[in-house]
Amino acid sequence: MPAIDFWYEFASTYSYPTAMRIERLAADADVTVRWRPFLLGPLFKELGWNDSPFNIYAAKGRYMWRDLARICAADGLPLKLPPVRFPQNGLKAARLALAGEQDGWTPAFTRAVFAANYAEQKDISDEATLRAILEGLGVDADAALAAANTPEIKDALRAETEEAKARGLFGAPSFTVGDELFWGNDRLEAAIAWATR
Repeated sequence: MPAIDFWYEFASTYSYPTAMRIERLAADADVTVRWRPFLLGPLFKELGWNDSPFNIYAAKGRYMWRDLARICAADGLPLKLPPVRFPQNGLKAARLALAGEQDGWTPAFTRAVFAANYAEQKDISDEATLRAILEGLGVDADAALAAANTPEIKDALRAETEEAKARGLFGAPSFTVGDELFWGNDRLEAAIAWATR
C-alpha cells in the first residue's frame, strides 16, 4: 500500500486543518499515513528567526489568520485564536504524540491537541490540558506522561526534527513520499496523488 509521511508541528496553524482531514483523504486513496511530529523552532533558528514568521512579518500574520479562517469555514472546523501567545509551545504534546505511536493513539491525540489549541482556546503546553486530552481518549495519562519524559522519547523527537531538517523541511505541515517533499495544507491532495502514482 502506498504511504505518505505527515510532518506537523503543534504550533503550526496550517497543520490544524491538515490533521483533521488527512486520514479521510488518505483512506479514500488507499494511502497509509505516518504521523511525524517535529519541532520547527530549531529549523527557524538556523534561518535566523527567533519567532514565527507570522509574528516577524505582521502583514503575513494578518493574512495567515484570515486565510486560516476561510479554510476552517470551508472545512466546517471551529477556529478561535489561542489564549496565550502565538505560537504555543508544543514540545510536551509532540513528545506525547511520539509516545502514543506504539499503542496507536497518536492520530486521535494529535487531532485533540489541535482542537484544544485552535478551537477550544486551551493552553497546550499545560500538563493539565494534555492530561485531560489523554483521559478523554481512554489513555492512561500517568503512563503516557511518564513515557513522554523518558530519554528515549526525548531523543526520538530530536531525531524526528533532525530528519525533517535533513529532508529539507522548512515549515509545517509538510508531506514526504519517498524523497519527494510537499509543503502546506493546500499540497496535501498533490502529495496523496503522488503516493498513488
